[in-house]
Amino acid sequence: MTLFHLILVALIQGVTEFLPISSSGHLILLPGLTGLEDQGQFIDVAVHVGTLFAVIFYFWPDVRVALSGTLRLMRGKVDTQGAFLALCLAIATVPVVIVGLIIHLADLGAALRSIAVVGWATLIFGLVLYWADRTGAEARRAEQWTLRHALIMGLWQAVALIPGSSRSGVTITGARYLGYAREDAARLAMLMSIPTILASGTVLALDTAFAADLAAARDGAIAAVFAFVAALLALALMMRLLRSVSFAPYVVYRVILGIVLLAIAYT
Repeated sequence: MTLFHLILVALIQGVTEFLPISSSGHLILLPGLTGLEDQGQFIDVAVHVGTLFAVIFYFWPDVRVALSGTLRLMRGKVDTQGAFLALCLAIATVPVVIVGLIIHLADLGAALRSIAVVGWATLIFGLVLYWADRTGAEARRAEQWTLRHALIMGLWQAVALIPGSSRSGVTITGARYLGYAREDAARLAMLMSIPTILASGTVLALDTAFAADLAAARDGAIAAVFAFVAALLALALMMRLLRSVSFAPYVVYRVILGIVLLAIAYT
């Protein structure tokens, strides 16, 4: 891959991974608009690693609490804030892991990545996000997360395995539906992304572990670094804007993107 192609894929994935605008829709548009070939699974793994480190770095105080709690949770104790957070994250991850394994074992990934599916998902789930953001209360804070809400948000996150729905967008939708404030909804969605990205990245890595060579490793490292920087900047911008702006601008963008994808799919 050329350096330009690597950087372009990394920037697109990094920016769109956490913004509620669908990374799948943008990556599908990329070859159509530029004539570039698909980047392949190894680069997919690399950019996932980059975005994973970005969200860990940005939310490190919460991640550190969850990590310390994980050790207590593994000993069967849920007697600290960290242990409870770790338990909530584990419960929220179960649905997406189960559904993801079913899709992977049934080899349904390619069928779901059609332009029509991505276009409809981008459009429909963008409108659902708008509905949840407009009607949802803003009474709950992230510190009030419950096991029941973790499971409900986990089920929403499993829906995000439909390409185009946007993992962050669907999870934020679930949180807003439950009445979490915008910034807190995004915070919980980002924390939930850590074990999810780790799980999906592991599956992809196992598929490509023996196919990589030195050139591929170099390309992967470049892509990971640029994805990390792009994701970190996108996260910082979104979390700052959510203090004063709703999700409406993202919804408008998604509606336009969905219409463009559907126009391409049906013409």
